[in-house]
Amino acid sequence: MTTLLISHPSFVLHDTGPGHPERAERMKAIDKALSSTEFDSLKREDAPLPEDIETHILRAHSAPHLERVRAGAQEARTRPHYLDPDTVMSASSWEAALRAIGAVLRGVDAVFDPASGISNVFCQVRPPGHHAEHSRSMGFCIFSTVAIAGLYAKAKHGAERVAVIDFDVHHGNGTQDIFWSDKTLFYGSTHQMPHYPGTGAVSEHGVGNIWNAPLRSGDGSTEFRAAMDRVILPALDEFAPDLILVSAGFDAHIHDPLGGLRLSDADYTWVTERLLDMADRHCKGRLVSALEGGYDLDALGSATAAHIRALMKA
Repeated sequence: MTTLLISHPSFVLHDTGPGHPERAERMKAIDKALSSTEFDSLKREDAPLPEDIETHILRAHSAPHLERVRAGAQEARTRPHYLDPDTVMSASSWEAALRAIGAVLRGVDAVFDPASGISNVFCQVRPPGHHAEHSRSMGFCIFSTVAIAGLYAKAKHGAERVAVIDFDVHHGNGTQDIFWSDKTLFYGSTHQMPHYPGTGAVSEHGVGNIWNAPLRSGDGSTEFRAAMDRVILPALDEFAPDLILVSAGFDAHIHDPLGGLRLSDADYTWVTERLLDMADRHCKGRLVSALEGGYDLDALGSATAAHIRALMKA
């Protein structure tokens, strides 16, 4: 069994403009970190562009939202189009957003195919997705990539229970919004509070399927691991998912400029190993991870490498 890495050149072409933290150099930093020989055994594929991708988008998003983004993509052919003050489209952003979804759907297909030889998947994609709600883009995110993949797993592969674990420094309000009222979908998040986007309180629990474990600025390994061990992982264990999806944001790293948490590469190794244990216990090892945040280029590269290194040892 092997780990599959899915990416595509279009992710570099998504142009967010000068000074934007969610920039093309993020992809290049990860490429550099994964260029050493220890990652030679990774299976690598280009993210596809499924013909029926709008069907999958509409499981998670409203039709008016899809049409707003489509109209924005048309305008962005000649000038930048802002979906919100932080979320900008360029001429290549429509393809990048669709291929980001295609990457995670391909990952889901791979782990559900017993003949694929794929044990787990990392999707090196941008734009990120976990802030995009049912009816709006926000926070650098156009579509809710991982939430779309969770609903796809249910529709295409008959998954009865799908879990998303999110360790980005920012709360994934979009995933929470889309999963809120469906008890067959689980969302568990560690994140800094108070911080953008202002959601993620312990009291936000959906229909008993939402588990938030907020952290405070300055918290590090001890607090993060305790939140996982005491809140998120026990709830995930009880949920017993058929598939684990990971919103892998690396902006809780001590060196990241957009957050105040103090995680290290070792923490990303640890949490990846714990999630792999859960995947082995409940869902035949099926785990698909997708990049969310991470804005210090060196920290992003090293933390992503730590995450993938752990995936490869599964």
